[in-house]
Amino acid sequence: MATQPPIKKKGINWGLIGLYFTLVVIGLINIFQVEYRPELDLISSWTSLQTNYSKQLLFFCICIVAAFFILITDSKFFSATANLFYALGIVLLLATFVVGKSVAGSRSWIPLGFMNLQPAETCNIFVSLALAKYLGQMETDFSKPRSQMIALAIALTPALFSILQNETGLALVYFAFFIPLYREGLQAAYLVVGSSFAVVMVAAILMGEKAFLIALSVVAILAVLLFWSKIRKKKSLLLLIVVFWFLGIGLQRVGVPYVFEDVFQPYQTERIMSMFGKDYVPKDSTKLEAFLKAKEMQGKGRNGEKMENYNVKQSKIAIGSGGFLGKGFLKGAVTQGQFVPEQNTDFIFTAIGETFGFWGSTLVTLLYFTLLMVIVNIAERQRSAFSRVYAYCTASVIFFHVVVNMLMTMGLAPIIGIPLPLLSYGGSSLLTLTILIFILIRLDGDRQMVIR
Repeated sequence: MATQPPIKKKGINWGLIGLYFTLVVIGLINIFQVEYRPELDLISSWTSLQTNYSKQLLFFCICIVAAFFILITDSKFFSATANLFYALGIVLLLATFVVGKSVAGSRSWIPLGFMNLQPAETCNIFVSLALAKYLGQMETDFSKPRSQMIALAIALTPALFSILQNETGLALVYFAFFIPLYREGLQAAYLVVGSSFAVVMVAAILMGEKAFLIALSVVAILAVLLFWSKIRKKKSLLLLIVVFWFLGIGLQRVGVPYVFEDVFQPYQTERIMSMFGKDYVPKDSTKLEAFLKAKEMQGKGRNGEKMENYNVKQSKIAIGSGGFLGKGFLKGAVTQGQFVPEQNTDFIFTAIGETFGFWGSTLVTLLYFTLLMVIVNIAERQRSAFSRVYAYCTASVIFFHVVVNMLMTMGLAPIIGIPLPLLSYGGSSLLTLTILIFILIRLDGDRQMVIR
C-alpha cells in the first residue's frame, strides 16, 4: 500500500498557521496604507511590483511555496542537515565581505536580483537548527562547562560577523538564544552576569566617574552585609564581591569606552546616547570627520531637529494621535503625510497605532502574545529534545524582535534597525520567519518521534 505524503499523514497545527497568515495580512494592509496615494491605480499598484506592498505580496507568495515544501519534507531532514546549514550560514556571512551590498552604511546584504538576502538575519534559522542538533545529542552533557561554551559559540559566532558588517542591531538578536539555553539548564549566573553588564553600561552612560565609584562601592558594601553569614563560612564569596567591584570599575573606565568607540559605529553610539539625553562626538579624528560628513548628508527632520530625535518624536506623535479607536484606515495624517521615516519597515507599528488606535495596537500585541504561547506550548509537548530546543529558539527570536521593535518605536529603546516580525516590509525578514515557523510546524507533526 502506498504511503501518504508527510503533509497529509501528520497533523498540522492550523492554529499556528492561522496566526501566521493573520499577522502577514495585517502587515500587508499597513504597508499598503503607508505607501498608498489616491492618484495611484489600485489594481496596477498591486501588480506592478513597483510599490513596496506589491513586492511584499510577491515575497509572501514565495514564502507560501517555501512553506509547502517544508511541510512535505521528512522532519529528520532538518536534524540530519543542521550542521551543514550552519556551515552554509557562516559561508554566507563571510561572502558579504566579498560580494555584499552596502545599505545605510551596513555591508550585510547579498543581492539576488528579485530581493536582497541578509545572512545576518537568515542565520537565525541555521543557529536554531544547530543548537537543537547539538543539545539533542545523547552524548551532550549540558551541565558541563565545555558543552555550555560550545553551545554559546554556536549561538554567538554569527553575532561577531554581524558586528563586523556594521549590523549591531541584528547581532543583538543572537543573545535571544540565551533563553532556550537557560531552558536546557544553563546556570542563571550567566544571565545575572549579562544583566549586570547591561546595568553597568547604562550606569556608566548616566553617571560620572566619581558618582559611579560611590554607587558601586555602596552596592558592594550592601552585598557584604547581606551575605555576611555566608561569607564567614566561605571566604571566597568576599573575594568574588571584590573582583566584581574591580571589574565594574574597569568596565566603566575601559570597557564601555572601548565598546562605544571601537566596536559600535558612531551613529549607533549616538543613538544610544541620544536615548539617555546625552550628546556624542567621536574621539578619533578619522571617525569624527566621517561622522560629521554622514550627519551633513543625513540632514535634519522637517523642523530642523536631529534626524534620530525627529524619527522618535514623529513615531510617538503617530502612535499617540490614534487615541483609543484610531483615525481610521487611510486617514492618518502622520502616516499619509510620510512624516515617519522607514515607516514601512522598522516603524510599521506607528501606522497601526495611528490608524487603529489603542485597541488595534493591543490586538496586534495580543496576537504576538498568543503566537508565543502557542509556540511554547508546542515546545513543551515535544518528545524530542531537538524539536523542543528548536521551538524555544523560534519563540526567542520572535520575542526579541517584537519587544525591541515596539520599545524602539515608543522611544524606550535606541533605534537599532530591528523589524517587527511578519509585519515589516522586507523579503529576507519575511522568508526567515516563515521558514522558522513552518519547520516548527513540521517538527510538531512528528512530536512523538525522537529526532536526533
